[in-house]
Amino acid sequence: MADSEFGFELRVCAWAEQWPPDGDAASFVARQLGTRNRRWDTLVIEVDPDALRRRADFGAERLDSDLLHVVRHAPDDWQFYRDALPHPGYPWRYVREAVHRASDRDVVETRRDGNKIQLRRKWAYPDWVERIVAIENKPDLDASAADALADQLERDVALGLADEVWLATESDGDGVERALLTEMPVEAGILAFDGGEASVEWHPRTLAAEAAGTRITERPSGGEYDQSAARFEYVDADWKREKRLEIAERAYERGWRSYLDTMRPDCRHFDVERGEHGYLPRCRAKNREQTAAECSGSCPEYEPEPPAWRQKEWPIEGGPGAAIRRVLDARRSRER
Repeated sequence: MADSEFGFELRVCAWAEQWPPDGDAASFVARQLGTRNRRWDTLVIEVDPDALRRRADFGAERLDSDLLHVVRHAPDDWQFYRDALPHPGYPWRYVREAVHRASDRDVVETRRDGNKIQLRRKWAYPDWVERIVAIENKPDLDASAADALADQLERDVALGLADEVWLATESDGDGVERALLTEMPVEAGILAFDGGEASVEWHPRTLAAEAAGTRITERPSGGEYDQSAARFEYVDADWKREKRLEIAERAYERGWRSYLDTMRPDCRHFDVERGEHGYLPRCRAKNREQTAAECSGSCPEYEPEPPAWRQKEWPIEGGPGAAIRRVLDARRSRER
């Protein structure tokens, strides 16, 4: 059993790296990603392996929406950028800036023809994303949490930005309270975790990710005398297509379930332990798994590693914290 929701999230990510539950697909996992209005705990990006290898030509950093506009529409031969690229729906000066950024990152080629900037592609941007699976984590599922999650999952199903949505919760060994699971929309899958392994309690339906979706903006309270209607707006398929690719690009940049950027492996108490499917952070001072929020320089137990640990190459060059970072960074690169 995880010591915190953060620890449970890392265990879900570790298990998800063996994705899918039934079948075989190339994929990678990221955590805490989504849109401005919705952030998912865990994302599984299923990919075309050959196309993913071609995506690596564009570097490990993500391509944001402006850069995607440039690299996806860059021509095979030299053209004035305004003639080559479709109108973005915003001023061309921002496109010009994106063209310069793309050139600086060496993902397109540019040259000047008088006052005009011409560009051409270096590589065709591949169609590497096949499916996006979103998992919402709630280890301690109770009645109030079930109500809130049911509402959120219904919104996810209506929008259809992901191909599948799941709820992951923790089993106490006797299963999960069935009355709570019946609150969830039937389109959402349910995973019950017992230790590091999960069982599928309910299989999800595949959502219409390539079609237009519905964003629920306001829902009635549902009281006895509440006769108000829900408010919603339609989201077109093009917006969803672009947003899915942006999310996948951010997941590609972040890679394997990284937590080093938000924690302090340079603390002498920071350690990692081998879990069921990977490494989990642990604080020796607290003698338990710590959360990303509390593992910071403001933690009262925080102690920087002694300089001698780094200077005398003990136990590995750079000290234990540097060694942990190298191991996990290598793991992230290998998973990518």
